[in-house]
Amino acid sequence: MICRHAFLAEARCWIGTPYRHQGSIQGVGADCLGLIRGIWRNLIGKEPEQIPAYTADWAEPSHEEVLLAAACRWLVPKPLLSNELAEIIIFRMCDGSVAKHLGIAAEVNGYPSFIHSYTDHGVVESPLSAPWQRKIIARFDFPQE
Repeated sequence: MICRHAFLAEARCWIGTPYRHQGSIQGVGADCLGLIRGIWRNLIGKEPEQIPAYTADWAEPSHEEVLLAAACRWLVPKPLLSNELAEIIIFRMCDGSVAKHLGIAAEVNGYPSFIHSYTDHGVVESPLSAPWQRKIIARFDFPQE
């Protein structure tokens, strides 16, 4: 069984990886989904499904919750008000839009933070401020075998 601290330590190893759309290679490039995929490969093993190519607006035209549906297939759902280290948190960036961003829950000096990758910044650890917290729509754990 992999402990939460191992997932969090692995996520922190990715900090500084540049942003690359569809990337999932530590130190080379990753988007937010690629960060989760890379952590999965490094700690769990082979990814459970092939990720098809996707554009930056991949789910918006169809309004399908593609990211959330994939999370429900492969991750362990948690209560929305859960607040544990190394949970995968999924965000809806605007009301009425599809979920499009995700990261790993962390904390710095007792304050909530999260590790994520986004355009022009790459993989960073950001404060999980009130505006970010309001955008959270789901929480998950990595599976344990």
